Amino acid sequence: MGASTLGRGLMYLGLSLVLIGGLVLLLGRIVDLGNLPGDLLYEGDNVRIYAPLATMIVLSVVLTLLLNLVLRLFQ
Repeated sequence: MGASTLGRGLMYLGLSLVLIGGLVLLLGRIVDLGNLPGDLLYEGDNVRIYAPLATMIVLSVVLTLLLNLVLRLFQ
């Protein structure tokens, strides 16, 4: 693998991370991520367990749709 291929790959990776971060920030303003009805929270005396199941499902669906859209554009 040449240096130009590696550099191009790193640029695409960085761009995709910026897009994903922007999407998470946008979704955080629209939907109160972390407080969806399917998120589980257990609080004991000295322990707190949080499992954001609904948030993970929503992010998975949105990121899958976004990735499919991007891949279709570059075909």
